[in-house]
Amino acid sequence: MDTKSQELEHKEQSSQAKSVLAGLVIGGLVGAGTILLFAPQPGEKTRAELKEGVLELRDRTAETVKDTITQVKSKADQIKAEVQIKAQDIQHQGKDLLVKQLDRVSHVAEEGKKVLQGSQEHRVV
Repeated sequence: MDTKSQELEHKEQSSQAKSVLAGLVIGGLVGAGTILLFAPQPGEKTRAELKEGVLELRDRTAETVKDTITQVKSKADQIKAEVQIKAQDIQHQGKDLLVKQLDRVSHVAEEGKKVLQGSQEHRVV
């Protein structure tokens, strides 16, 4: 997976997490408003139930945020590990290529040296 697609996937996950969080908050507010409008019970009892619902919503939201952060950190660690492996691969490939090129240069230099030595021997004779 290349880094652009990884970044895109990370942005999509962040966007999904924000959508879930926004949905929870909006749903909680709509639910609270509905309770107030259609509650056939006394105000004190309604307020107590509303408070309980808000606390439950807060706890669920906190848990969802915590889970999302854990997932994002995990994905970031995974991407980091993949990038490090790719970087090491590229480094090894570069070293191998350099060694091959140095071997070729060395071989050509040796051949050139032999040619020069051979031409000098023909002149001396």
